[in-house]
Amino acid sequence: MKKNQKRTRNPDKRMPLTGHLLELRNRAIVAAVALVLGGVVGWFLYDPVLALLQAPIESISLEEGRTAEVNFASVASPFDMKLKVSLFIGVLVSSPVWLWQVWAFIVPGLTKQERKYAVGFMFAAIPLFLGGAALAWFALPNAVTALTSFTPEGSTNIIPAQDYLSFVMIIIVTFGIAFVLPVLLVALNMLGILSADMIRKSWRWIIVLIFVFAAIASPAPDALSMFFLVIPMALLFLLAWVLCFLGDRRRKKRMIAEGTWVDPADLEDD
Repeated sequence: MKKNQKRTRNPDKRMPLTGHLLELRNRAIVAAVALVLGGVVGWFLYDPVLALLQAPIESISLEEGRTAEVNFASVASPFDMKLKVSLFIGVLVSSPVWLWQVWAFIVPGLTKQERKYAVGFMFAAIPLFLGGAALAWFALPNAVTALTSFTPEGSTNIIPAQDYLSFVMIIIVTFGIAFVLPVLLVALNMLGILSADMIRKSWRWIIVLIFVFAAIASPAPDALSMFFLVIPMALLFLLAWVLCFLGDRRRKKRMIAEGTWVDPADLEDD
């Protein structure tokens, strides 16, 4: 038994397929347990979280005098809503555990340099995703106010609870993904797929896409609210370009030292 354990841990020898499946099963169990425990935490946090989610709707009734409320359409809807919110909180709370399990399963197949890059990407992507989600939380009241402002005079906003929850989750996830995109640009640059020069030449399109995304993701009536998303996204893309530029320069110096550098202008002439 000890021999088999030593053989499995030896990085110079390939793990058999059954070993990979066994490791995958063990890590999946750990991740599932973490999700369940996170869901239990979410179950107890449900009431304060739901109160925060409903605050933008309640503010419409208090400040604008219009009838607006979240509606549970069936007998089972409250339980279904609590279960979904608890699981959503559980996914966020347990994300360090299940992300680490995914990472630990992938690491043995990577080279030393790739592991170093992957660790950097993971530690950069998680805070950025959470930062985007936090920004979405602050933008949520403006989005709700802007969208419900189209309600005709004399009408009411009786919003199904499931629809409202889906709306909130989409905004949070969308903002989080938007903040992770610059990390993806740096990753593509390190893989040699995307150069800093290509990003520089496309900066106008990037700015246009940022404004379009911000207008859709934060549909507030004033332009100032949109800039709360435009400015941090533009700064993140600028930082990504700087990192790509430094990476290209470092790669060029190494290739010149190795004698493998080819000037792109020469390739165009050929």
